Amino acid sequence: MSRQLTNLPNITSDLFQVPMATDFANVATSTHAPRFLLLYGSIRERSYSRLLTMEAARLLEAMGGEVKIFDPRGLPLPDGEPDTHPKVQELRELAMWSEGMVWTSPERHGAMTGIMKSQIDWIPLTQGAVRPTQGKTLAVMEVSGGAQSFNAVNQMRILGRWMRMITIPNQSSVAKAFLEFDEDGRMKPSSYYERVVDVMEELFKFTLLTRDVSPFLVDRYSERRESAEELAKRVNIRSI
Repeated sequence: MSRQLTNLPNITSDLFQVPMATDFANVATSTHAPRFLLLYGSIRERSYSRLLTMEAARLLEAMGGEVKIFDPRGLPLPDGEPDTHPKVQELRELAMWSEGMVWTSPERHGAMTGIMKSQIDWIPLTQGAVRPTQGKTLAVMEVSGGAQSFNAVNQMRILGRWMRMITIPNQSSVAKAFLEFDEDGRMKPSSYYERVVDVMEELFKFTLLTRDVSPFLVDRYSERRESAEELAKRVNIRSI
């Protein structure tokens, strides 16, 4: 047993790793455009969470990102249909494709909407031994009909952590959203808009910084000790 492990009798020595700065030196650098999946939490005809999502998409595309927006209309309630449902498969394929996400929800009754939560619930914690969200970046935003609030973004942050995502520090909360968009659905100039620009810029930077090294960042000693079968069993919600 190595010198560092003499006082660690419960450690499996061949699975214990000492992280070093040099571990990052040989990581290949991706050359394709960063890939972002954007989710929003309302299906109203004039949905302010969708309008805010579209503004975010324009910003990410202007920075050189590839963006796909998931339309939640037709997505069944979690467990209301088998996971072979076309909308569920579409969402899961987009989650696997993406390197970063933006979640934007209205605040309803002091919380994110059920539509927003349903989308997140349909993204599995694991597919076999693969975690579709682990190590991906995440930005959270919300719109409110009244005073500025942070209930929805705070809840989505908790979910992002649970999904093992790298949730960026910045966030956006747009109060009285009905006043912040013009007749064409474009966001008006304001401090709220500038915050959205800041959030998308930060998301883009974090994605560039972490997308190639995220497998190393989220590699865990405890999971190196598990087989793929044991891992799938532990995180499968149906076994609870």
